[in-house]
Amino acid sequence: MSNNSPLSSAYLKVIKSRFRYIKRMAEKTFEQLDDEALLWFPNDNSNSIATIVKHISGNMVARWTDFLNSDGENNRDRDSEFEHTLLTRDEMYEVWNNGWNVFFKALDTIEEKHLLQIIAIRGETHTVIESLERHMYHYSYHIGQIVYIAKQLNSGSWRSLSIPKKVKNEERIL
Repeated sequence: MSNNSPLSSAYLKVIKSRFRYIKRMAEKTFEQLDDEALLWFPNDNSNSIATIVKHISGNMVARWTDFLNSDGENNRDRDSEFEHTLLTRDEMYEVWNNGWNVFFKALDTIEEKHLLQIIAIRGETHTVIESLERHMYHYSYHIGQIVYIAKQLNSGSWRSLSIPKKVKNEERIL
């Protein structure tokens, strides 16, 4: 992919749209849960939705602050991201929005000329495209966990985020 190509421009447009979509998917999930459900976890080896949010945000802040020049791992305490310290919906949203704000600010600075630039993640080299794809997978993985937990906790009144199973003409919420 050469710089300033229609493909580069289309890629940036699509990737930005996809990240915004998965963010909305998680937020539509949060809306379907009470505060207790956001903090619930089944055992000490599992994470609550709030803790998953804390991890996603921690990753975003570490990876996307000065991402073209810094690995982001140096100032990160990854293990603390998995401590159950968020105790309210408001705290969770504050952490969530902080991470996404850092991420989208960085995403909006990416130009076509950056796509093949080499950056570091945990000491490994990646192109910016590889980094974007890696993070799309990572954030989607965790948002999938959030949706799965929420569906288990709210199965009786769950509103589908996509096409509902065996229901014709039912409107989805996303």
